[in-house]
Amino acid sequence: MSTALPGVVLTLGLGLWGIRRDGTLWLDEMATYEASRRGVGELWLTLGNVDAVHGLYYLLMHVLFELTGDADPLLVLRIPSVLAMGVAAAGVALLGRRLAGARAGACAGIVFALTPSVQRFAQEGRSYAAVCALVVWATCALVGAVGASGGRVSQVDPMATPRGRASQVDPMATPGSRTRRVWLRYGVLMLVACLLHEFAVFALAGHALMVPRAARRRWIVAAVAVCAALAPLAVVSRRQQAQVAWLRFDSGMYAQTLVVCLLGVVCAVLLSRRAQGWAEPPAGLVRAALPLLVAPIALLMLLTPLKPLFVDRYVLYCWCGLALLVGGLIDRLLRGRAWHGAVAVVAAVAAVAALIPQSQHLRDAAHRSGNADATATARAVREAGRTGDAVVYLPRHHRGWVLPTPGIVAGLRDIALERNPDASHSLYGVEASARVIRDRMAAEPRIILVTDLSGGAAGPDGREAMKLSVIKSRFERCRTVPNRGPRVTLYARPGRC
Repeated sequence: MSTALPGVVLTLGLGLWGIRRDGTLWLDEMATYEASRRGVGELWLTLGNVDAVHGLYYLLMHVLFELTGDADPLLVLRIPSVLAMGVAAAGVALLGRRLAGARAGACAGIVFALTPSVQRFAQEGRSYAAVCALVVWATCALVGAVGASGGRVSQVDPMATPRGRASQVDPMATPGSRTRRVWLRYGVLMLVACLLHEFAVFALAGHALMVPRAARRRWIVAAVAVCAALAPLAVVSRRQQAQVAWLRFDSGMYAQTLVVCLLGVVCAVLLSRRAQGWAEPPAGLVRAALPLLVAPIALLMLLTPLKPLFVDRYVLYCWCGLALLVGGLIDRLLRGRAWHGAVAVVAAVAAVAALIPQSQHLRDAAHRSGNADATATARAVREAGRTGDAVVYLPRHHRGWVLPTPGIVAGLRDIALERNPDASHSLYGVEASARVIRDRMAAEPRIILVTDLSGGAAGPDGREAMKLSVIKSRFERCRTVPNRGPRVTLYARPGRC
């Protein structure tokens, strides 16, 4: 475990650093909080309407909230992600050790811990860190499975202690098969990862490319079993596809991700190079890490013409592939000529220095528009108006900011709401039709509008377009209450501010 220790300690330390973010929540974390605090029966009914893809995670968080009682909800939400990312870092380090040696594993674990996306989602109350950990350990199990021979534990067992240079052999070249128990372990880990978030299934594409022909039949059996068990969840979540209607082609995110993949390819080329003064290339590491980095991302991006579905957090586990490649390259440089090692050290120091400002930025409560203090937002809504005033949320999910503290906004009327979240078994409630919302808004002298910093945008839902149309045509802006998060603005009929 000494190989894994530096990466694990660093991951846990960075995860705990500024974990409360000044008491702010991401809107998706608010969904976790709201769903997890419901009873099991009510949660089951809710998942039939929305967020089935997160159902297992919500259930686990429900149990945790029950066990922790009155503990700080922010810590209850985020500590599991910190611990899960620590487990992922241990898996990355141990996988690197088995594929390229102890130092390569330690370097990979440290690189993984320093990755900005890893730091970010180690502090999010969502399932992505847990999925990442499960995929990493499923990959460890797979590497061990394809390296087994004759029912004996082979030298590529991820939990075994390497001896001398034995760790430098290419485990993927060993065409044996592991026992049924080891393949079952792989299948169970992948299935649980997919049940926590079904996009973990794209990791199977990376695994397919790293499995040698001798072990392919067993892998196909395991992969088919995982997909078959996942199918019912996929059918239910398919009916809830409106939840991802907000996804659009984001050229910036796509470009950044392609640069990351290109960096991984460059590392793979350098790791595979045979030249005088270079250490023996760790072919097994390249064969395992590069597909895990590139294949899931490529598949999601190729689906874009049909429906944009790529978001970096959905394939967070791909970062372990990059960490393995970079860690392996650092190790190979350190084992080469003196100037190779000097280049590795200088590059590592420069990279860490460049990442420090971004690490600080990630812990800034205002680093993204989706972060806000829920209690402060509810108070801003209350401060904006007076008892009896109407409130409208544009879009409707901004209602989530006041749901945890209903007492603060008591006396204000949510005029677009037809059925509240509990009655409708949904996260944000069910709103009236666009025509009813228009009539209700037209009858109001004053409306408090809770929207994003852009002032609201008319999405595909006709209700949102109607809200924006009525506000622009019949009301004038009176004042905006300062708030870190959603914009809270009072509108009134001309002359009635």
